[in-house]
Amino acid sequence: MKVLGISGTIVGSKTGVAVSKVLEAIKRTHPEIETELLDLKQYDIQFCDGRDPSAYTGDTKIVIDKVTNADFYIIGTPIFQSSLTGVLKNLFDLIPVSALYEKVMGFVATGGTYQHYLVVENQLKPIAGFFRAYVAPSYVYIHDDHFNSAKEIVDSDILSRIERLAGEVVFMQQRLKQS
Repeated sequence: MKVLGISGTIVGSKTGVAVSKVLEAIKRTHPEIETELLDLKQYDIQFCDGRDPSAYTGDTKIVIDKVTNADFYIIGTPIFQSSLTGVLKNLFDLIPVSALYEKVMGFVATGGTYQHYLVVENQLKPIAGFFRAYVAPSYVYIHDDHFNSAKEIVDSDILSRIERLAGEVVFMQQRLKQS
């Protein structure tokens, strides 16, 4: 069983830190689960142009394959202009609709205002619904204030929520695998 953490940005590091923290929590409590971080800034991904996903090559094909082959996901995005990043939206546009069907997703988001958590509710969850994916009940929104100057998450409540999210996605995935 493999969980893919997706850092859905090509700038900054806080979202990658947040996604990695969830993956670390999963690995610590379930060492049998394979974890991988897909940091989109490490890939040169083409813009979606409507062609069949299998027609893409290079980094774009690698990323599509990584997403398609994972069993469940931790998806992270910073919030820019009250929305998910264009890079993450492009990824959702690139992957086949069937790639996320009946797979579990957990969300983390980072941002500079306390109201931006609503992006998870109003944008990410509906996208998951389109793909007919299962969404963990919890998600984690991390404000800039929850990080220290070394870009480490230091807020104990946030760290607790990360643990809860990790547990939920694993629980859901394990129960779905039983059926």
